[in-house]
Amino acid sequence: MEVARPSTSAAKAGESALKQTSEWRRTLRLFRQNQGAVVGAVVFTLIVLIAIFAPALAPYDPAAQDPVNSLTGPSLSHPFGFDNLGRDVFSRVIEGSRQSLLVGLIAIGIAVTLGTLIGLLTGYYEGWIDTVFQRLIDILLAFPGLLLSLTIVAVLGPGLRNAMIAVGISLIPSYARMVRGSVLSAKHAAYVESARTIGCRDGRVIFRHVLPNVAVPILVLSTIGFAWSILIGASLSFLGLGAQPPAPEWGRDLSDGRNYLSIAWWIATFPGLAIMLTILSINLVGDGLRDALDPRLRTR
Repeated sequence: MEVARPSTSAAKAGESALKQTSEWRRTLRLFRQNQGAVVGAVVFTLIVLIAIFAPALAPYDPAAQDPVNSLTGPSLSHPFGFDNLGRDVFSRVIEGSRQSLLVGLIAIGIAVTLGTLIGLLTGYYEGWIDTVFQRLIDILLAFPGLLLSLTIVAVLGPGLRNAMIAVGISLIPSYARMVRGSVLSAKHAAYVESARTIGCRDGRVIFRHVLPNVAVPILVLSTIGFAWSILIGASLSFLGLGAQPPAPEWGRDLSDGRNYLSIAWWIATFPGLAIMLTILSINLVGDGLRDALDPRLRTR
């Protein structure tokens, strides 16, 4: 009596799933070996949790004014002191984390979505569509990110929502150029040619076969872009073009405290430290992901 053997396709599917699981485990192991990346991940996780539970964690109303305690320094009950309007700086830093991270999240979402779509289409089809978009991208890349964001906000008008859109648009060229380069090399791979041979439509080939193989560089660039978008968003708020008062936001609070550095250093120092820790933690995570996903290190 013959024993039924598993089909070849099922065996290959099992081997592929096992290989993918092994790759993820190896990536996680390499990431955990990077102490800086682990510290960055822990710090950034804490910042995200603070932003999520900010209303419960803030001990005071961040918009409440107490003129009697205006410019009063740090104390046990108010560890970050009061600002020039008598508002609790500690509560404003906690609540401001929501605004700053939201700017980064929305902006990077816009940049990744539109930049990836443009890169996929231009890299896969090339021809006139590639020429047109690449010339537009070259024009956008001629402007520094902050200057481009300032220009867009000047057109749209000041406000947190417009700042998110401006930052997102300023980051699109980097993603479009990077994805295009990855697609140009991936679309000639054997598995893509095989998909075309069996009659797969272009949409299926692009999103089912090409996109997953350019996801790694997108992920690594997204960490850098997330940090950069937070920094640009804070810069726009610092210039009065982002979050508007009395909303707490790190860049805005940093701007409010710059005129009091000589007599009330805490007003600008603590929002500045919050920006620094957030950017540093994200960059450490990005470096760890880059090293863990580097093919040259996966033989360890």
